[in-house]
Amino acid sequence: MAHGVTPHFHNTSGLARIEIGSKEFQCVGALPPFDHPHVYLDMGKDEEIVCPYCSTLYVFKDELGAGQANPASSIFLVNAA
Repeated sequence: MAHGVTPHFHNTSGLARIEIGSKEFQCVGALPPFDHPHVYLDMGKDEEIVCPYCSTLYVFKDELGAGQANPASSIFLVNAA
């Protein structure tokens, strides 16, 4: 995803799974200040991946747009400096 901003997602709500429209993204765990290291994850050819820090299951859904999530509240908007 070098051509754009890498989407970031969080699981502050402690959901069992989050559906996302991107196969390459960063998981931040919970919202700051309770976040974990912002880890880059790449599903490759798989349809799901588990974050090694917080164990959130992310499931790819093609019908969601890039950077989108279900629930939408799981999208972490990075503040530009």
